Parts: sequence; structure tokens; C-alpha cells
Amino acid sequence: MKITLNVMRQAGPHAEPRLVAYELMGVTEDMSFLEMLDVLNEELTARGEDPVAFDSDCREGICGMCGIVINGQAHGPERTTTCQLHMRSFKDGDKITLEPWRASAFPVIKDLVVDRSAFDRIIQAGGYISVNTGAAPDAHATPVPKENADRAFEAAACIGCGACVAACPNASSMLFTAAKVTHLGLLPQGQPEREARVINMLQQQDAEGFGGCTNIGECAAVCPKEIPLDVISTLNADLGRALVRNK
Repeated sequence: MKITLNVMRQAGPHAEPRLVAYELMGVTEDMSFLEMLDVLNEELTARGEDPVAFDSDCREGICGMCGIVINGQAHGPERTTTCQLHMRSFKDGDKITLEPWRASAFPVIKDLVVDRSAFDRIIQAGGYISVNTGAAPDAHATPVPKENADRAFEAAACIGCGACVAACPNASSMLFTAAKVTHLGLLPQGQPEREARVINMLQQQDAEGFGGCTNIGECAAVCPKEIPLDVISTLNADLGRALVRNK
């Protein structure tokens, strides 16, 4: 396949972004999207040009490091991580525009790489779990209703890739924060800090500069781990309860 890539290049955090076109020949449908970018970078390096910077680690859809806005869609046309997207989702002659996550809370480091440490600070604001969980066999000593366990597991699937922020027109991180709050709030071990956790995490979220949630739903629509939108309702319920009890 012949593919034309229009890549948003930015030399550094304060540099002016510019769209640069590259033509790539010999792309096969079996290539992953990141393997295709590897081929592009090999060609650029051979020509003495600066390769395109992009994030990746496991390349197995597990870690959430990869993240590119592809033709205006976070992670591209398939509901998966960028690393698990394959070129069979495109056709010969396609023009593909690549941009980084766009949010003031995710400053661009270089090209398609952004700083997502704001997510780390939101998690840190949630604090720790004070319950002594003991060794692995002790987990069986604390019964958890199956409905709560299933929903907690569903929320815990969030990998913090940031697609929810990239897709939201408000650049809100509410789906991410709600997934973390819901995961811990449904388990017995998460109860002692439950009220403080939701308040502190939301305060940190606002401090990071993420936008407000208006329930548009684009976040859940692009989430590669299919975190349900209603975890935001769970967060709001926890917040309301915490504010009433801490008046």
C-alpha cells in the first residue's frame, strides 16, 4: 500500500507545531500502526532527518503508553489502543493525519509525545489504602458481593491512556478519575478513605486544568478498555455523600 502521512511535528514544548507530509510505500495490511511508524522512522533516519517521536512500551494493548489522534479520532478508527490498530483498517492511497492528545493538562513534549503525569498526580491525590490486606490467601477472608466485585474489576481495567481526554471536547478527565474512584469505592478495603479520596482526586483534577464534564459520552465511546460512562454517576454519588457528611 501507498500511504500519505500528515504528521504534526513539534520540536519541543514551546516550538510552533507544523503539519509535515510523508509518503510511505510498501506498507502491508499485516503491519501494526506503530510498526508502520517504525518503517517511516527508519527511512527518515537513513535520510538524516529527525524521526517522528511517539510513545509506546508493551505494544500489547496493556500499558496505555501509546496514544495518537488518527484522522481526528483518539487511537484511530477501531476501538482499541494505537498499538493494536493494524494497517488493514486503511486502504491503498489513504491520507492519514496524526496529532498528539490535545489538552492543556497534557503538554506536548515532542511531536506525538505528551506529558500525562497529571494522571499520576490525580491518583496520588487519592492517597493510600489504610487496611492491612495481608498475604494473598487473606483476600478470601473478606467477602465481596459478586456484583460489586465485577463492577470494580470493570473500572480497574482503565489503563490511563488518556483517550478519554483526547476525545472529549472539554478535555475532561472525568472518566479516568471516576474509574479510579469506582474501583476502590466498591471494595471493602477502600471504605476508610472513600470520602476523602473522591474529594481530593477531584480537587487535583481541577488543579491540573482538565475541563468540566458535560456528559457528552465521547470518552466512553473511544475507551479501548470499554470503561462504562456510568462510573461518572458513581463518582458523583460518592462526591455528594462526602460533601454532605463533611459539612
